[in-house]
This record gives sequence, C-alpha cells and structure tokens, in this order.
Amino acid sequence: MLAAALAGGLALAGCSGDDPAPAPTGPPVEVATVRGSLLQATDIGATWRAPEEPPPANQLVSFCGGDTTGPVVPPGPQVVAAPLVDEGTKGAQTLHQTGLVYPDAAAAAAGLASLRAVADACPPTVTMPARDDAQRREPAYTETVRTTPLDEGGWTGFVVIRHKTYDPAHPSTADTAVAVLTRRNVVIVDAYAVYRLGAASTSPQFDTDWKRLVGTVLNRLGA
Repeated sequence: MLAAALAGGLALAGCSGDDPAPAPTGPPVEVATVRGSLLQATDIGATWRAPEEPPPANQLVSFCGGDTTGPVVPPGPQVVAAPLVDEGTKGAQTLHQTGLVYPDAAAAAAGLASLRAVADACPPTVTMPARDDAQRREPAYTETVRTTPLDEGGWTGFVVIRHKTYDPAHPSTADTAVAVLTRRNVVIVDAYAVYRLGAASTSPQFDTDWKRLVGTVLNRLGA
C-alpha cells in the first residue's frame, strides 16, 4: 500500500490538448536538491525499505522487458539513486528512483533523447519461456510494452508501460511504469513495478500509484 501522505498524482497524459509549458529558466539544479527530493521508505509506507543489495546506480531498469538489461545512464551527469522495495507473501512492489544532474539543460535534453531512442526500439510484445536456474525461477509469460509521451508542468519526457501475463497454470501479473522526464538540467527516471501472485489482471491501483509516486518527486523538486 502507498501512504496517503503522498502528494496527489499528476495528470501525466501525453494526449492533452494544452500547450506545453514554457521552458523553465534559472540556475542549474544542485545534486543535493535532487537527492532530497527522492522518496524514502518512510514517505511511502511502513512495509517499504531499502533493498539489501542495491542495484548499480548507473544501470537503469529495463525499458523493453523480457530478458533485456536496462540502459546505462547516458554520459555526463552526476547520479543519485534511491531504490526501495516492499515484499510480501502475495506479491511485491519496487520503486527505483534515479536523478541525473547534468551541467546544463542542453546536456539533459540530449540524455533524455538517448533514453527515448532506447524506448522507441522496444518490440511491442515479448514472449519468454519458463526459466528455472540459479539466477531466476519464473514461469513462461508474455509481456507487452507501450511508450507514451508525457508533458506536465514544465516536465517533458515519456513513460514506458510494461504488462506481463504469465502462463495460465501460474496466474500472476507484473506491471511496470518507467517514467523519464526532464526539466532544466535534471532528468528523473522513476521505475515503479508491482507483482501480484495469483492474480489474472492488472492491479486497479497501478495507474494511480505510479502517477502519485512520480508526481510527488516532481512536486518536491519543483525546478
């Protein structure tokens, strides 16, 4: 569960008829500001915590799903990260937050473009066989991947939505939203995933939850 104290989610829709906000101006955002804007476990809920073995800060969550690795951080930024997990008997949630602090807005825009190119190259559907080895034990599944542009409050970018459906003999689902947004000299990469054991459909709260998590970070950061 996500704490009610989180700020209301932004309406992160790429098909809005509103004109995009003008590009913000001002001095570069500092690394300390970005670090202080990322959520901590206590901000979200009592069952959340930092993982025992945090992933490498320069390796992002997979955009394309399947067995693909996530993209590496584009060159140039200082990187701050705050991964969090919530693991239970009926499923799990993860939140990988990465802030990329570039020297200027042009460098941040180039970083965003590099990551968008990765997302645009993802196949729309991935089918994977069952796997049972030392690294992973997972039934066969089909995963869909969809990328949508985002433009909200001066933050621009995109979100990759992945939906994983397992073999009917193992009814479970996994949904992931990877939001990548830039403003001024900062790129925020927030990846929220929820895994539901014994469920045949997406969590009804998934869309609301990822927008709320991303929106809270952006509201804190301001920029």
